[in-house]
Amino acid sequence: MITRRALTTLRRAPLHRALSSRASAVLSVLDLHSGRELPGVYDGEWGGSGEVLQSVCPTTGEVLARVNTASPAELERALERSREAYQVFRNVPAPKRGEILRQIREALAAKREALGALISLEMGKIRTEGVGEVQEFVDIADYAIGLSRMMNGRVVASERPGHSILEVPNPLGVVAVLSAFNFPVAVYGWNLALSLAAGNATLWKPAPTTPLCSIAVTKIVSSVLERNGIPGAVAGLVTGGKDVGVGVVESKLVDMVSFTGSEAVGRQVGETVQSRFGKVLLELGGNNAAVVMPDADLDMAVPSVFFGAVGTAGQRCTSTRRLYLHSSVVQAFLSRLESLYQSVRPGDPLDSATLLGPLHTRQAMDIYHNAIDRLQKSGAEILTGGAPYRDLAAPLDGGNFVMPTIAIPQEVNVKDPLWSTETFAPVLCVGVFDELEQAIEWNNGVPQGLSSSLWTRDIRNVGKWIGPAGSDAGIVNVNVGTSGAEIGAAFGGNKSTGWGRESGGDAWKQYVRWSACTLNFSDAAPLAQGVQFANTT
Repeated sequence: MITRRALTTLRRAPLHRALSSRASAVLSVLDLHSGRELPGVYDGEWGGSGEVLQSVCPTTGEVLARVNTASPAELERALERSREAYQVFRNVPAPKRGEILRQIREALAAKREALGALISLEMGKIRTEGVGEVQEFVDIADYAIGLSRMMNGRVVASERPGHSILEVPNPLGVVAVLSAFNFPVAVYGWNLALSLAAGNATLWKPAPTTPLCSIAVTKIVSSVLERNGIPGAVAGLVTGGKDVGVGVVESKLVDMVSFTGSEAVGRQVGETVQSRFGKVLLELGGNNAAVVMPDADLDMAVPSVFFGAVGTAGQRCTSTRRLYLHSSVVQAFLSRLESLYQSVRPGDPLDSATLLGPLHTRQAMDIYHNAIDRLQKSGAEILTGGAPYRDLAAPLDGGNFVMPTIAIPQEVNVKDPLWSTETFAPVLCVGVFDELEQAIEWNNGVPQGLSSSLWTRDIRNVGKWIGPAGSDAGIVNVNVGTSGAEIGAAFGGNKSTGWGRESGGDAWKQYVRWSACTLNFSDAAPLAQGVQFANTT
């Protein structure tokens, strides 16, 4: 048995294997020194004495750093400090909160390239996508700055003379954000920006495989809060595994939980939060379809489907996983798409020439292999891909690289797990239809309802697609791929995707508590609906 002293010595020991120059260059710019364990808890002070997480680079397999996570006592303290910070921050005028957001926006923009590189290093997405993800945080901060002066209620006409009714938004409380590995910065940004503008405290529990991204972002945000005399726990951080996540979700100190992840875990989160009458925002599975009509512009559609299916190695919630082709365009479309697939090569996501990075973990590779195995056993044709990359040169030989795959199952049966289950990997299943109504039925026939895309130049098709008998997804695009949303509209999906909405549009209304306030400025107190309740004898 390892003694407590030996365990402490082991935990304090530096990493034995020297970091690669590519990794150390990225980490040093963001002051993430990997020689010793990094604190993974922030509640106004940095700490962490719980289990040690390893951040592993999916491109090379090297350990980037070790992070001290939250112990049960530290989690409880972080929750309590979040509540205390909320009680201070709710009284800060909303435009002042907007000014703090402006400073956060500027601080993030100054580190955009460095943070983008860190996302590529730790998550595995290519450099341009990593930088684009940071830009999403910058953009939503811009949005929330203006929103801080526009989070308006409204005046409602009263039926009673001398009365007015106000609908008033006020800060909600503590918002917990449980984010996923695939967007380790942007999803938190969507939530934090709106939550801060609304006057809440936010506690971030990131994915256990991307702790460095969360630490780097929290350092940037906390420095702005400190300069403005705002309690650091307004934007707190607790890294850790399942136990930490469960503790956050179950806590009555948390008024709202925003969870991004799988349908299975999301169901548990929703049940737990609702059992204590908290608010919950769920962003869960996406099993997104692109539909290509005979009149589609293939010069636009083919590259968009390629990006939707292969971008981020198929690890976006909005990745294209189902492709429904009209029978008249099957040969032309697949010929061009297959050529693009065969042209892509795996590479270091930090290299600007790379289009295909690794899967995030070894477990993700297992998911890929299981999906390919099910397809092959069902008799599906594997048009291209269907295997991991082998014999890659060092250091890529230690990475999680798989071939993007196009499969043509023997039939389209949306009740079959081949079609109804989201595979979080670059696997695209193709089906053939003759009428748009059939494609819409297939699009809507799966449990998930996040994103969808129709390719056509016929306005009649557009009307069907976006209308009451059209796509039932939360994102219904025309001549735009399933992947790559902007921040201006609310982002989210329907059905088992969770019905949550984040980012733009009216999403901010979830981060406040609403009160209907009836004001009587008359000399009488009549009841509504003409009710009379007076003793007339």
